[in-house]
Amino acid sequence: MTVKAKEVLNGKFWIVEDNGVRVGTLCYNEDQKYMYTCDNGTAFFDNERQLNLSLGKIVWGGVEATLKDERKEVHGFPASVVPQNTMYDVKRKLPLFTKSAKSKSVYCAGYYIVRFEKGWVRSFCPKLDTCEKYEFKGPFKTDLEMRTELSNANKRTS
Repeated sequence: MTVKAKEVLNGKFWIVEDNGVRVGTLCYNEDQKYMYTCDNGTAFFDNERQLNLSLGKIVWGGVEATLKDERKEVHGFPASVVPQNTMYDVKRKLPLFTKSAKSKSVYCAGYYIVRFEKGWVRSFCPKLDTCEKYEFKGPFKTDLEMRTELSNANKRTS
């Protein structure tokens, strides 16, 4: 038997099909195990060899084209989810979004450092309320930019 695993999340989650019919899902998690879920239940496998013995030969497919339109980005800055209700605060230069269409909680896209009472901490997509309440620096487009600024901020305060 040969099944096809269509990748949904890069290296993490696949839809398993047999002759074009969905038969289950497969995910790879942090503890280095595969979890296969189908109508018969859930099974765990320590490696790809065990998986092949149980399911048969697996043909690993590419990322589905339907997912490419759902970008996790707001005005060029990364977001933690596919953003809804995107906006840009011109005065504070902040790319903003909500996590769902009806949500009232607003988040700032990108990487930031925020100064709490105990010092500077890094933050990815903090709530707008946090940035209004505490001193912050950002947004940064990459984790590396944010870490560099965090290091500089910690040197200035020591």
